Amino acid sequence: MKMVDVGAKAKTERVAVARGRLRMSSQALTAIRERTVEKGDVLAAARVAAIMGAKKTPDLVPLCHPISLSGVEVDLSVGSVGVDIKVTVKTVERTGVEMEALTAVSAAALTVYDMLKSTDRGMVIEAVQLEHKSGGRSGVWTRADQAQAKLKSRRKT
Repeated sequence: MKMVDVGAKAKTERVAVARGRLRMSSQALTAIRERTVEKGDVLAAARVAAIMGAKKTPDLVPLCHPISLSGVEVDLSVGSVGVDIKVTVKTVERTGVEMEALTAVSAAALTVYDMLKSTDRGMVIEAVQLEHKSGGRSGVWTRADQAQAKLKSRRKT
């Protein structure tokens, strides 16, 4: 194992967007909406956890480079089946921020779970995935573009 040497790479603006979901009971959703969770504001705590998770990623992922983050934006929405999480992480660095975005989503989901586990132990953290990344040598990658490319290739066969 080794940490990849990125010293010769140029610093460029890099962005990563990740998403995830925490599926839960209607009782847990009601507790979030009505702000009756004993521990406090679930969404506020999840926002802070996401930002902290992004900042602490190299402490959790062994071969991840410590990098300076220029921004972390956290969007949380309470839907009909759970909480949807979207995190956008930005930097100007020699390596990307995909791991920071994914870690941030995971930290937010785990925080929601922790705050609601007394109401619903059956919650499910799901669909934690990278949606978009830009910057660096590999350029832009978007999940939606990948899905469309697969559809086109299936139609040709």
